[in-house]
Amino acid sequence: MTLRYESVGHTDTGKVRAHNEDAVLVREDVGMWVVADGLGGHSAGDYASNMIVERLRALPRPGSVFDFMESIEDTLVQVNADLRRAAQERNVDVIGSTVVVLVHDKDFVLCGWVGDSRAYCFEEGRLRQITRDHVHGMKNDVTQIGHAQPAAGAGVLTRAIGAEETLFVDWVVAGSRPGMAFLLCTDGINKELSDAELDSECRTHADPQILLARLFELSLNRAARDNISAVIVRLQD
Repeated sequence: MTLRYESVGHTDTGKVRAHNEDAVLVREDVGMWVVADGLGGHSAGDYASNMIVERLRALPRPGSVFDFMESIEDTLVQVNADLRRAAQERNVDVIGSTVVVLVHDKDFVLCGWVGDSRAYCFEEGRLRQITRDHVHGMKNDVTQIGHAQPAAGAGVLTRAIGAEETLFVDWVVAGSRPGMAFLLCTDGINKELSDAELDSECRTHADPQILLARLFELSLNRAARDNISAVIVRLQD
């Protein structure tokens, strides 16, 4: 596959959490990028997010982009089953994670997601979110899984890998034009930075490495209440 993009990814524990339950994957060789956020406050969130990333790391891309998309979804369905089995064996309610996956093709870009990890597209000087959070209610520091008993007014995560017997992955199609950029991130980023701030930084910094460093600098200079993870992909001119 001809490389037509520049990409970079990073994850950080942040200032408050004891360990990092996020995981990121940059696979320019097959045109795939992943951000996963293990469910904070649940058992083995890091186990869940790392299982997603390691399984997707091993995927080949021999056929069409649609074959690849199907392989990704099949992999996530298998991870879902394995995490539910692990939770049962450990006698815990949920071992789970959110995920957002970006796949590049010469004619378009595919984005699949489960949960509230986000994908944004930056084009023609404007940033827009292309995923929709699987959350009911107000997002806050401790968004809980759907079948938990949430605190009054707390956000309820309506989808996560490992949470339900049947997994549904949402997909969206975006363009594939030179100069377009994509930001994948866990909610550790958007807890600290508003969409307006993200838009401003994307307009100011076109280079993915500089932009990524800037987003982490801003987040870590604030409360950094959660693990912080992001991947940036820019389609080459």
